[in-house]
Amino acid sequence: GNLPKACCRTPREVDEADDVHSCFFSKGVFRDALNIQRSDFMNNSEQFIVLNETHLPQMAELYKNSFGREPWNDDWSDKNQLTQYIKEISCSFNSLNYGLFLDEKLIAVSIGMIRHWWEGTNYNIEEFCVSPEFQGNGIGSRFMGMIEADIKNRGLCGIFLQTDNDKPAYNFYRKNGFSDLSSHVSLYKRVKE
Repeated sequence: GNLPKACCRTPREVDEADDVHSCFFSKGVFRDALNIQRSDFMNNSEQFIVLNETHLPQMAELYKNSFGREPWNDDWSDKNQLTQYIKEISCSFNSLNYGLFLDEKLIAVSIGMIRHWWEGTNYNIEEFCVSPEFQGNGIGSRFMGMIEADIKNRGLCGIFLQTDNDKPAYNFYRKNGFSDLSSHVSLYKRVKE
């Protein structure tokens, strides 16, 4: 496809590469996609995997369906803009993207990266969403539990994310054990007229 070269390595190329990190694959991440243990959180028709570039169209579609309605109403009608956004956030250095499939349909996604910081190494979530038709029945919390188990197994310290405090997602994250960072604020300056 049109992905940067680092994102288009085969598992063999990753194993042979001198660079231990690439877009979706590190020396263990691709194998993890094949070997993630069935979790106590999962039922028989669910599959929890580390996503790779073959899942980009499904990730984009789920993201658009989740955020293109209330309460966000994001306008992702520009398919190119959506595709580029999903590529940008899911194909960065140390990317780690999780998916939850139900009967082979992607119903939840977490797009993020492993980030090193002086306090320890964390999983930073850029985007997290559950298909609207599956919200409100515990799937998001189960999915988050699977992610937490996997990052703990990887030896990471925690999860960092940002969300709007006036949206239902804020209460979802609070319910799942996330806390506000009292000294952290997000800033933005518009430069285009």
